[in-house]
Amino acid sequence: MPNTASKDRPRSAKPACASAVDMIELVLPNDTNQLGNLLGGRLMHWVDIAAALSAQRHSNRISVTASMDEMSFLGPVKLGQVVHLRACVNHAFRTSMEVGVHVDVEDFKTGDTRHVSTAYLTFVALDEFGHGIAVPEVIPESEDEKRRYEAANARREQRLRRREEFAELERLRQERAKQA
Repeated sequence: MPNTASKDRPRSAKPACASAVDMIELVLPNDTNQLGNLLGGRLMHWVDIAAALSAQRHSNRISVTASMDEMSFLGPVKLGQVVHLRACVNHAFRTSMEVGVHVDVEDFKTGDTRHVSTAYLTFVALDEFGHGIAVPEVIPESEDEKRRYEAANARREQRLRRREEFAELERLRQERAKQA
């Protein structure tokens, strides 16, 4: 039986900015659809990678995606444009972390930069046995980090409520299946 005592070890703390990850991707033909627009799934993939790197930088552990909140695409990203992704851990709970990813696109021809998406993902840090392990707390320092830290609490409450609702729906589905 693996030792899980490390789950409850005292947590250290790290500044939010210590987990920041900046990633840049050039949109190539293989990344686009027939209209020359970046595939949404490709952007989601890049967001997941940037967020994973941020979570791992914060926890110093392999971290896996547990969930992604809603992700909206605010406008098209075209072939040849450059995608800038900035990921940062907004809040750390016991074994999980909320990572926010801000996505901008830059057009080299015009020099314009515009915001195209924001996503919030939850990651869990794993120990060497694949079990969740305690992660360092986040120390928000700037006003923006403090705002994101507080907003992460509200989003977590929403996620936990949704999880309870899904569990209840699954319980009802199983109950109906038994009756059928």
